[in-house]
Amino acid sequence: MTEPERVPPGVDAGTPSPARLYDYYLGGTNNFAVDRAAAEQMRTIMPELSDAAWANRGFHQRAARWMAARGIRQFIDVGSGLPTSGNTHEAVHKASPGARVLYVDNDPMVAAHAKDLLGDGGTTRFIQADVRDPASILDAAQARELIELSQPVGLLITAVIHFVPDEGDPWGLVGQYLAAVAPGSYLALSHSTMDQLPPRMVAAGLEMYQRAAQPLYPRSRAEVERFFAGLELVPAQPGGDAAVGFVGAWGAEDPDAADSDGSRILYCGVGRRA
Repeated sequence: MTEPERVPPGVDAGTPSPARLYDYYLGGTNNFAVDRAAAEQMRTIMPELSDAAWANRGFHQRAARWMAARGIRQFIDVGSGLPTSGNTHEAVHKASPGARVLYVDNDPMVAAHAKDLLGDGGTTRFIQADVRDPASILDAAQARELIELSQPVGLLITAVIHFVPDEGDPWGLVGQYLAAVAPGSYLALSHSTMDQLPPRMVAAGLEMYQRAAQPLYPRSRAEVERFFAGLELVPAQPGGDAAVGFVGAWGAEDPDAADSDGSRILYCGVGRRA
């Protein structure tokens, strides 16, 4: 089947999409020529992109499993992205087979492949909605059928809030999600940064994402720490400091080996709402 024949309705195959770029960095096939060209252009300047994507994916899975092992039985995965190996329900079901997962993404390509995100047993749902509209997500019928907001929830907001500009108040948006969930809920959040990158990489990365469907807004460690204001931060390793760190190291079996150049492109943390 040729590429034009497999473009789902509503999908713009002529403009790079963050979800499809991420899919390509992970070695997926749900992407188009425009995405591959943009990704390869970026790789010439920032060869660590696939490493960064896998490091973020690893953090997402480890954080979800960690929450499930501590009794969280329902999860909201905001900005879930395209299906890939180790989807959220697959990760949490290893620790809690009956755990429920609500997937949310605004990309029509993700919506077209939503059936591949849904597991057996009625424990998963998908909503096509935007991270910038928490009410439309939390009030949706699919959400209310699956998620009991009076009980603790695992909020997974990984590698998505960096598409919201400062004027969109990303900190306030995350605060709205946290205000809606019960005490005892957890937030796992990751966010791109360019703190560790040379200026030419910063300029190239920002220029490329300006041409994508959604521009990227990387932030400093201090700005990422603001997302966890009022939460009890979980140490990345037992006995370690409770602080925001890099995605490769959080929960890793070998933190030193996991702390690669690519993993330093994203900050992350897990916090508990008291």
